[in-house]
Amino acid sequence: MHDARTVKAPPSMLRLAAASLAGTAIEFYDFFVYGTAAALVLGPLFFPTFSPVAGTLAAFATFGVGFVARPLGSVLFGHIGDRRGRRPVLVASLLLTGASTVAVGCVPAYDTIGVSAPLLLLVLRFLQGLGLGGEWGGAVLLTVEHAPPGRRGLWSSFPQVGPALGFLLANGVVLGLSATLSDAQFASWGWRVPFWAAGVLALVGLWLRSSLADHWRLVLLTAGALAIGYAIFYAVTTWSLAYATERLGVSRGVMLTCIMAAVVVKGSLTPLVAILGDRYGRRPLCLIGCTASALWMFPLVALLATGQPLLMFLGFLGAMLAFITMFAVIAAYLPELYEPRVRCTGAAVGYNLGGVVGGALTPIVATALVEQSDGRVPWGVGAYLTGVALLSLGCFTLLPETRPVPASAAEPATG
Repeated sequence: MHDARTVKAPPSMLRLAAASLAGTAIEFYDFFVYGTAAALVLGPLFFPTFSPVAGTLAAFATFGVGFVARPLGSVLFGHIGDRRGRRPVLVASLLLTGASTVAVGCVPAYDTIGVSAPLLLLVLRFLQGLGLGGEWGGAVLLTVEHAPPGRRGLWSSFPQVGPALGFLLANGVVLGLSATLSDAQFASWGWRVPFWAAGVLALVGLWLRSSLADHWRLVLLTAGALAIGYAIFYAVTTWSLAYATERLGVSRGVMLTCIMAAVVVKGSLTPLVAILGDRYGRRPLCLIGCTASALWMFPLVALLATGQPLLMFLGFLGAMLAFITMFAVIAAYLPELYEPRVRCTGAAVGYNLGGVVGGALTPIVATALVEQSDGRVPWGVGAYLTGVALLSLGCFTLLPETRPVPASAAEPATG
């Protein structure tokens, strides 16, 4: 028995250490990339009314807020880790840091939204620090508590390599962009790319850490699957309203009427689509809805850009039909995915986490993309929404069907 345990321990420890190292490196990448941006571009972009020196000082002050937040994150996540275990802390801290870092890359500059820009920067930097404050303790404790007593120093050193890797990665990305972009391009949009890349890195880290617990893997898959539904709904109901009234000069009354009409159709069809889910399965409808979303996002922005009420309504209607094909069955699908012991938590967290990925970011990202666009049609927004749809399609592909088998089919008659 002792030999069997000895053979199995190293692979398990290697996986734990790799997950801790990757997460720590990614979180410190997020933290360091902000410091690099603060040194190079944040002062003139977010504090243009200050002198150059004062602007740099103000940018570094927002950088310092992250350090103030780190002890608070340690207290918050340390309490959660002591009560709920280390793994939830590892996932939650990575999500918080990654999401806030991506959001920094989407914040419009001072000349677009005024004083709200530095205030948003301050809040997001605080959240960054809060997440990083919870990261280190959870990563180190996970390795220490699972390591053999004689090798705790070795295994616990893996997370300590993370800060160096994060620093090299952050500065390497900035160096590569600086070498390929002009100063004007880097100041205009290039500096945002490392922040957006944090989203991809966070997904990699979450994938590594989700392998530590099947429950979290399912939560992340459901969150990713639902992201496109939130993205579509808030692109239509929130972002398009601002875009059409501000950019196209369409009246608020016309826009609200077009949006409300599409939502009325969506709401009316919800029970009918749910019946199809009972008959043909939840997953097939979700796959169809995701595919339709991916195909419709470019037509949606093209129709919106016309500013014509009927054409805009048709664009919204197509998007809402794709949306409801998925979300009409979600209330049944999500609880069926989870075991009874974690059903309430798993379904609720997956559903609301999808809202963060799709709902919270979409209006911000779409607005930022429009600001960088020179043409009338916001193709960048179409590309972003198509990318989210493909992400959700991949997640739905990895999820199983859950529709209960009818009793007549499950229990053959006995004679």
